[in-house]
Amino acid sequence: MSLQFLNRSNRVKALDFHPEEPWIIVALHTGTVSIWNYESQTLVKSYNVSNTPTRAVKFITKKSWFIVGCDDKHIHVYNYQTDELVTKFLAHQDYIRCIVVHPTLPIVLSCADDRTIKSWDWSQLDNESQWKNLKVYEGHSHYIMQIAINPENVNVFASASLDGTVKVWTLESSVAQYTLKGHRNGVNTVEFSSNGMHLASGSDDRTIKVWDYETKTCIQTLKGHSNNVTAVAFQSGLARILSGSEDGTVCSWDSNTGKLQSTVKYGLGRVWAINTLKGSDDRAFGFDEGTVVVRGLEQNEENTASRL
Repeated sequence: MSLQFLNRSNRVKALDFHPEEPWIIVALHTGTVSIWNYESQTLVKSYNVSNTPTRAVKFITKKSWFIVGCDDKHIHVYNYQTDELVTKFLAHQDYIRCIVVHPTLPIVLSCADDRTIKSWDWSQLDNESQWKNLKVYEGHSHYIMQIAINPENVNVFASASLDGTVKVWTLESSVAQYTLKGHRNGVNTVEFSSNGMHLASGSDDRTIKVWDYETKTCIQTLKGHSNNVTAVAFQSGLARILSGSEDGTVCSWDSNTGKLQSTVKYGLGRVWAINTLKGSDDRAFGFDEGTVVVRGLEQNEENTASRL
């Protein structure tokens, strides 16, 4: 395991790997979005997107775009080759928390503090600037913090809410298929395993729960954080779950046994975001004070972190 990249900055709220270039895109609480080359340790480009916090960012590489969700309630779309602002439109009635890009269809899902999830067709415009809104998904009773698409059944997605639940939906229906209940406090984050058979959710109750997608039951509760769990991810190709917390630590768990494998504190404050590169061991973490990219299989991560 090697620390590939460390950049100190203002609070990082979201990040995303480019699937082909050695780039990580970082959305800051200041409203700035930056693209970094984590191999050369250089800034590729930086954009002043909004005068409000940016909380969501994703690449749409087939269009050379990145998309940003902000507290200004707008979705902003940029071409990272030309630096053009492609479009900007009012998407929600409150802060946008998360954006996900459908892997095969020209669809983006967004969720917000207005308690709705919306699907957008980025190949069609309703007017001169707004993407066509396909559907509004309602059912949560508090802020919706994150959404995740099932990689093995891309018609299905899950949502995490501060109402304490995870809901599972299909693209076609505005009503949830079912609701997963078990956390004692709000749920901040949800992610599917690469085979689509499990979900992991992280909560203000300081636990991570692993759910069986078929049986709709909680099969593991992972305890080890001392503050709110803000981010979870399944590491690509490995039986490993990564979690980040406001306690400032990143934990690695064996997803088969639920055993805590390592705890790393990078000294950059609270953890707000985790992203993994598909088909790779690379992972990125966003903190109060910067971004870390780690490459390779972990071996004694605690020793590595202590040397930072």
